[in-house]
Amino acid sequence: MAQDQWLARGRLLAQYGRVMCALGGLGVGACGEGGQEGPGGTGGRASGSGGAAVGDGDGDSGAPGGQNGDGSGGRGGNNDACTVFPADSPWNEDVSALPVHDNSDNFIASIGEDDHVHPDFGTEWEGAPIGIPYVEVDASTPLTDVEYVAYGDESDPGPFPIPLDSPIEGGPDSDGDRHVIAWDRDDCMLYELYSAYPLDDHWEARSGAAYDLSINDDHPEGCTSADAAGLPVFPGLVRYGEVVEQGEITHALRFTVARSQRGYVYPARHYASSDTDPNLPPMGLRLRMKADYDCGEFSPEASVVCAALKTYGMIVADNGSNWYISGAPDPRWDDDALGDLKSIPGSAFEVVDTGEEIVTDAPDCVIE
Repeated sequence: MAQDQWLARGRLLAQYGRVMCALGGLGVGACGEGGQEGPGGTGGRASGSGGAAVGDGDGDSGAPGGQNGDGSGGRGGNNDACTVFPADSPWNEDVSALPVHDNSDNFIASIGEDDHVHPDFGTEWEGAPIGIPYVEVDASTPLTDVEYVAYGDESDPGPFPIPLDSPIEGGPDSDGDRHVIAWDRDDCMLYELYSAYPLDDHWEARSGAAYDLSINDDHPEGCTSADAAGLPVFPGLVRYGEVVEQGEITHALRFTVARSQRGYVYPARHYASSDTDPNLPPMGLRLRMKADYDCGEFSPEASVVCAALKTYGMIVADNGSNWYISGAPDPRWDDDALGDLKSIPGSAFEVVDTGEEIVTDAPDCVIE
């Protein structure tokens, strides 16, 4: 293991006691830490997930990759003042004390209480990085035109500062979701494309969105984004830097379900199903790990994820495989350590009541 990896692992272990405090039910804030970080496809998207078998084939794409390094970032972006949405964003909300939703048991049963969590991120699978990659850009990055071929009337118009050699989910030859994400820390902006293909001088994509990360910037209601729920993808990604180098995740995570209902809960803006079964999860539904679920024997990496799930929870963001938690690929991940998450059953979770109503009749999408 390279020296920088040993140092990063050492920083993680040094913070292990604080993580265990959170796992004991006190929450990350009670351990003397605070702040926020952050990094949610239109229905009917092809899927796979790190090469594993995938539900009904309409969710996240398989073993992702990027032709630009490891796909986990790496261009510019040195403005640490740019957080991923403000502290009062739903993504950064501590939900550990919120009440359990009245329909929690039925929601969990529909997702699969005996099924298990799957970390849909890591090093690589069959030669391709596992996860949804992103690239960091800055104020000097040239703008690139975007041609939308499907949901242009629901997408933010380009051009976007997304280089044509940016990493693509699933790699350049992928037939999956092909998310492309650029994080501009200089201007504190986020740019995301779905089903993106680089051409000679522009991107071709099915949909896309841009977000001002300095405010609670929502995509218009009733509109899809680069994600089925009309949410941004990046704020819900598990990233190596926050898990190993910071030793904590201070935002909700993004995950997928095989079946969802024709409905959404804020902060989601869009549904991706025609099924009216009220026991299926709507897009935007917020789950959290039960406070008494024991992660004490897990690896430090998995323990950090557990602490986040107990404090910030996770949000239904797309149709795909049940319990697949999204993250960014990184060659430094320890896949065996992340594998501890695969032992967590669906019964370890409960649905929280955020006070938001389920919207089953979305307004017409209007992009201004």
